[in-house]
Amino acid sequence: MSSIGLIGFGRFGKVLANILQKGFAIKVYDPNPISSFPAVQFTGLETVLEEENIFIAVPIRDFETVIKEIAPKLEHKSTIIDVCSVKIHPVEVMEKTLPDPVGIISTHPMFGPDSYRTNKRLKMMMNNTRDRHNQFHFWRRFFSDQGIQILEMSADDHDRMAAQTQGVTHFLGRMLKEFGIRKTTIDTQGFQDLIDLVDQTCNDTWELFMDLQSYNPYTREMIDDLKQATSTVDKKLTEKNHETMATQ
Repeated sequence: MSSIGLIGFGRFGKVLANILQKGFAIKVYDPNPISSFPAVQFTGLETVLEEENIFIAVPIRDFETVIKEIAPKLEHKSTIIDVCSVKIHPVEVMEKTLPDPVGIISTHPMFGPDSYRTNKRLKMMMNNTRDRHNQFHFWRRFFSDQGIQILEMSADDHDRMAAQTQGVTHFLGRMLKEFGIRKTTIDTQGFQDLIDLVDQTCNDTWELFMDLQSYNPYTREMIDDLKQATSTVDKKLTEKNHETMATQ
């Protein structure tokens, strides 16, 4: 069986391993390895960096530090594949830091540890950023064969759309939790959907939420638009109430 490398074995690293083990033995480096995992061999960083294909599944805030650490140690036959939930930042880091002979494939599996178990229509963004070793089409086919819909797009297009989808979802989930949303005895289905949204988004770490908002350059605009929309709806309600009272 062929082997691949994986740096980072947090919540999403485990999801990624579950997918990759269907075709590969996986060599993992993580500063805090667990005791065992199917098809996974926990090893040192140097051993992982000997692999031709290496996935990077570390927190977004740590991504640049990791890339700078491994860049001078990589074999020129290597291809680095990131799975960050934002794309402009990691692509810029990899293109600037990794030696030119090293291949780069940028991806965002658009599911997490919770949605992976329940979502039957998984999607994954991929970008052929710098395919020095003709690996892109192989990985596109591999993930497609796992029943994952592949969406090819640029890093900029991804972040622009992600701010309006994933960014909004996580922001609303955290906002509703801060509001103090709670189950009641008269919950409608729509309200239960909101509870499910809070449960799903807030099951991720606060650090992931912060990184999604901080490293996507289009998030600030999304948040400002949400605030403006809230203000507009409130203004319309106030105006309507005044009209109603005036006619009584």
